[in-house]
Amino acid sequence: MNAYAPILVLGALGAGFAIFSVVMAALIGPRRYNRAKLEAYECGIEPTPQPSGGGRFPIKYYLTAMLFIVFDIEIVFLYPWAVTFDALGIFGLVEMLLFALTVFVAYAYVWRRGGLEWD
Repeated sequence: MNAYAPILVLGALGAGFAIFSVVMAALIGPRRYNRAKLEAYECGIEPTPQPSGGGRFPIKYYLTAMLFIVFDIEIVFLYPWAVTFDALGIFGLVEMLLFALTVFVAYAYVWRRGGLEWD
């Protein structure tokens, strides 16, 4: 248990600082509300009214999400591979090259379909 004491103390200090910061900001922070601050944040674009049943989203939202997921999964697999690169040998190198090739194919597909253009 003594080996974990510094980790527990550091976690307690971090949690205490986070809670203290949130509470103090709520207590002594400025309260100047206006119409703009109370609206939902829309990246500077005025929100447009949506139909009652919802509206259609452009496909670019979904392409961006898919691209993020593809590259996120690639990074998740690259870290353990990099750590055990010496132990895997040539087999690990070939497998990672094949994996990177499939990710590149997905990237090329999104690029050709215009998923990276925001016009």
